Amino acid sequence: MSIVGLDHVQVAAPPGCEAQARRYYGELLGLSEIEKPEPLRPRGGVWFSLGRQQLHIGVTEQFSPARKAHPALSVTGGAIDALAERLVAAGEAVLWDHELPGVRRFYSEDPWGNRIELVDGA
Repeated sequence: MSIVGLDHVQVAAPPGCEAQARRYYGELLGLSEIEKPEPLRPRGGVWFSLGRQQLHIGVTEQFSPARKAHPALSVTGGAIDALAERLVAAGEAVLWDHELPGVRRFYSEDPWGNRIELVDGA
């Protein structure tokens, strides 16, 4: 047995999250939505493609935002500034972090307060 990587990461969201998920993750972050398998659609939520991996927005009735645990999404080289500007222009928070030498990154929050890290993949 060997583990070779991540298949997907799931971020929790409250019921009725789909439109906000499509706006934040789809329109603002630029992720492509992928169709959920038919048996899982009644659960709600939205799935997005991340190259070979996926990001799943999953619905939970007893929702509480993840303020510390978070996905770190790699941004193609040179596009991190434009992404940060797009988020700010849309009224979203962007908090740059300079703690790791040689790493350009910032944090944002999805519509429900989950922490999202964006890392320059240059």
